[in-house]
Amino acid sequence: MSRLAVIGTGVIGNGWIARALAQGWEVVAFDPDPKAPERTRSFIDNAWPSLTQLGLAPDASPERLTFVATIEEAVNGADLIQENVPERLPLKQEILAAIDAAAEPDVIIGSSTSGFKPTDLQQKCQKTPGRVIVAHPFNPVYLLPLVELVGGEATQPEQIAAAQERYQSLAMRPLVVRREIEGHIADRLMEALWREALHLVNDGVATTEEIDAAVVYGCGLRWPLMGTFLTFHLAGGEPGMRHMLEQFGPALKLPWTKLEAPELTDELIDKVVEGCEHQAAGRSVATLDKRRDDFLVELLEVVHKYWPEAEGLKGRI
Repeated sequence: MSRLAVIGTGVIGNGWIARALAQGWEVVAFDPDPKAPERTRSFIDNAWPSLTQLGLAPDASPERLTFVATIEEAVNGADLIQENVPERLPLKQEILAAIDAAAEPDVIIGSSTSGFKPTDLQQKCQKTPGRVIVAHPFNPVYLLPLVELVGGEATQPEQIAAAQERYQSLAMRPLVVRREIEGHIADRLMEALWREALHLVNDGVATTEEIDAAVVYGCGLRWPLMGTFLTFHLAGGEPGMRHMLEQFGPALKLPWTKLEAPELTDELIDKVVEGCEHQAAGRSVATLDKRRDDFLVELLEVVHKYWPEAEGLKGRI
């Protein structure tokens, strides 16, 4: 049976724990917060119905989770290690160096960092720095399958290949990023949309609810299946992307977007917060989490039938 070591049990760390348990793995976790075990078990209780509906491994069980008192205990005997401490580079470097010193040299150490480059994360690791890579998931980790894998200067191709195999065994879809860059791929795309959305609110063009509606009822419905490029390929009609670029390419020179972020003034913060509270309509975050998970489970059941392997396109992401 495979074993996952989880260092840091916030929302992302707990998501990794729930996913691994659902796949029949053992999980050993470390978090210095004495309330962490209780918080994690509550998280798993909330996630388990969704995981059950998606389908559990034959030997899946929440009881395969153990909390330990040190990093050294957590990584002992691990087949994969996932670091999820707060997004502060010095802290991550310190924790990753401790993990690297304690873990067997052939065990992949993935960092859930949203933006740091792996070469920076590897700086204080002395034993096997190349096996310290970015393994960036998306919330909720226990349902969303994408994990971005990024190697650093010390990383060898065989270490990335080993990471791909490990994360695939957790029912993830590893996306190997060809070269390291801040924010990797998906967060850079989301950041561009986020910045533009903030400008639209700041300029009084739309409320937070109206902007979300533009995604939910429009482009967002296509993205779960086709993403950006294939969607535009279809926009070109039968000739495809080449015709689309010939027809709409000149619009790229028009001032349609403002990629530089607006100043986060108190007025803009108030507009965004008030808009989101209006959208929440008094519902708690836990209630909205459950609604999101129910939706994602049903959506995943649909899109599985349309993903590349269902068409016989093996080897595609």
